[in-house]
Amino acid sequence: MSYAGKNLKYIRKQREWTQEEMANQLQIKRSLVGAYEEERAEPRLEVQEAICALFNISLEEFLFQDLSEKAGSSSDAGMSYLDRRRSMKMDKSSSAAPIVPFVPVKAAAGYLAGYADPEFLDELNTFTLPMLAPGDYRAFEIIGDSMLPTPSGSVIVGEKVDSFKDVKNSNTYIVVSNADGVVYKRIITNDDNKEKLTLLSDNPLYEPYQVNSQDIVEIWKAVYIIHKAGAQPMWNVDQLAGVVNSLQDKISNLKRTMN
Repeated sequence: MSYAGKNLKYIRKQREWTQEEMANQLQIKRSLVGAYEEERAEPRLEVQEAICALFNISLEEFLFQDLSEKAGSSSDAGMSYLDRRRSMKMDKSSSAAPIVPFVPVKAAAGYLAGYADPEFLDELNTFTLPMLAPGDYRAFEIIGDSMLPTPSGSVIVGEKVDSFKDVKNSNTYIVVSNADGVVYKRIITNDDNKEKLTLLSDNPLYEPYQVNSQDIVEIWKAVYIIHKAGAQPMWNVDQLAGVVNSLQDKISNLKRTMN
């Protein structure tokens, strides 16, 4: 019996590396790391040798010994990696600044499947912002120009919304749905139709659209926007006037449609 897949996952997590970081170290695709850890494939000999050199273990140990059973005798040696990671997060959470998991664009595709999986969330990098009040936060990287003047590449820090009734009309949110994945939009609510929400872009070139409420799995209220200095596009007076007029027309049309 080969322990290659189990050992790879174990020693990677001891370093607190994501699968992407491990793949970069080994100069292979991230999907291969996942396949090895899930034992859908066996690492090639050259990959095995690279792993052993990276972690200073023998090939025999890597293939035929369960490295998780050889943990040291420290007080937390019996804890799994995830238990230790969560314990660290609980210790940190006692401080004033909440820990914010960060979902980059490259992880957004898998987020819909893993948003409720503690192991997936523990793979995400985290950061803190001292100005955040206690709460449940997550940060998402956005790409595209649909929310201009918020520039592409911005990071939206959102606070978890537990109920649709807490959604405020015309405020900005990260919306996670089965149909569209992760999007950043303004939400237009309709008291007469609780089954659908209207999502509106700040860029008037994009038409608003509706999503079924039962299709939405998470909503995060935008509380902070982080972007590089100088990335904010400049709008002249004529552009701003055009945006305002366009938004007013669209909101008026939406109201007439809803009524």
